[in-house]
Amino acid sequence: MKDSREEWFDASAKVAVTIVDVTGAAQALARGHLCGPTSAYFLAKALAAAALLGAETSEADEVVSIQMKCSGPLGGFNVECTADGALRGYTERKTLDGFDGLGKPDAKKVVGERRVQVTRSVPGRIISQGISNSLDGYLAGSLQRKACVYLEASVTDEVEILEARGVMVEALPDSSASVTDYVPEKLSVASRNLLKKLGLERAELRKTTPLRFACRCSPERAAAMLGALGPGERANLPPTVDVTCHMCGRTFTVQT
Repeated sequence: MKDSREEWFDASAKVAVTIVDVTGAAQALARGHLCGPTSAYFLAKALAAAALLGAETSEADEVVSIQMKCSGPLGGFNVECTADGALRGYTERKTLDGFDGLGKPDAKKVVGERRVQVTRSVPGRIISQGISNSLDGYLAGSLQRKACVYLEASVTDEVEILEARGVMVEALPDSSASVTDYVPEKLSVASRNLLKKLGLERAELRKTTPLRFACRCSPERAAAMLGALGPGERANLPPTVDVTCHMCGRTFTVQT
């Protein structure tokens, strides 16, 4: 299920399971940002989280964004998923010399204390917003939902992303089940096998959404940004200016 989102529902248990794979999108962004393996690892997991919450979108031009600020050397990240499955984002730090090339990163050392803000918005309007120290805390505190998120990524020292997956398990309000009864041991298995291991063999696939890397930046947007500067500011610019999109890492050369 490369780069897609599947939404499953077991009517007998009244438990919903959302499964995402964002391996291709994560690889494209890691390359665009020239990430080291540690940054790529956390970016991959963050994109999977955004893809999971993207299932909540209800309007055609809606965007779900996750911003995380942390005390550790990573600094945080900002990722987005649109209603049609477009993903983009970045980490504050792209390379971490003290961690790159040393195997799977230790989240406590790289991230430390964190604050997570989830925002659902359409152009010009915020639909909802919540702040917590984790996605599970956001789901329970801001949305009053019985749900847990599980994220998994594998990145080589050469920044090849082998997998980037996520699972969200939610028990409906009228379900007698506890989400802690459904903890996946491993995410990198076929969806049916994962559901079987969770004891949800009767789950039915309700919806599949393709996911992909896509950014809204363009040469025209870069030129418009410079065009918005005042005459005095533009007079001090060189004949051409390189404008880099912080969300995807692409650079556009714009004539001033």
